[in-house]
Amino acid sequence: MAENESGVVGGFGWFLAGLGIGALIGVLYAPKAGKETREDIVAGALDAKDKATAYAQQGVQKANDLYEQGAQKANDLVAQGKQVASDYVDKGKDYYDKGRTQWSQYVDKSKELINAQKEGVVAAVDAGTEAYVNKTSETPA
Repeated sequence: MAENESGVVGGFGWFLAGLGIGALIGVLYAPKAGKETREDIVAGALDAKDKATAYAQQGVQKANDLYEQGAQKANDLVAQGKQVASDYVDKGKDYYDKGRTQWSQYVDKSKELINAQKEGVVAAVDAGTEAYVNKTSETPA
């Protein structure tokens, strides 16, 4: 794209240069007095200078406009990126909280199972102890 614009500007510049040279040659060969010819050349040069200044100002304005558009687009993309990142952070926090809740539930369930097993073992030990006491306290017959 830059090559295309550069080619257009360069081609236009060569066109203006050719136009100026053609006008200069036409003025030099025109049947006018020397003073009139010099005045025409000066007037043409001043006109060309004014046009070049106008084109330069247009170029500066176009560059400023493009810069502003680019800066605005960059700001929009940065804001959009921040929003997407924020959304992912929020999702991550949700997953973390959900995982933490599930982990807590698993830990609580495990504690309940261990307590239930503990109660069964204690009951079995108590029953074994009672059976032993009963067996040893019986008198031999």
